[in-house]
Amino acid sequence: QVQLVESGGGLVQTGDSMRLSCAASGRGFSNYVMGWFRQAPGKEREVVAYISAGGTIKYRTDSMKGRFTASRDNAKNAVYLQMESLKPEDTAVYYCAARTTQLYGLAYDQARNYDSWGQGTQVIVSS
Repeated sequence: QVQLVESGGGLVQTGDSMRLSCAASGRGFSNYVMGWFRQAPGKEREVVAYISAGGTIKYRTDSMKGRFTASRDNAKNAVYLQMESLKPEDTAVYYCAARTTQLYGLAYDQARNYDSWGQGTQVIVSS
């Protein structure tokens, strides 16, 4: 497993922007699939986006693709989530996750397929 630490959450207003960061420890980061997930109160954890080892990015929805930008910096062992035009429904705890061993055909949009998780960072968007 790898240790992950998120940062950058907080309280913002509707329409604001926010950037989340996730720092990973250990070797092999460039080979990991990295995911951003979020969990709102009373709801299941859902994927926001994930980035393959090769840099391909998948977003949960087209709407997220238009407002959120996931990225990774292998030199810094870090992933980022830039969020624009935030809405109250984006309020959640945001987690980064790592899948440290790749498996062909694995559904990386499913939380159960990740083996390392950060502690989460709270994002609150006020109306």
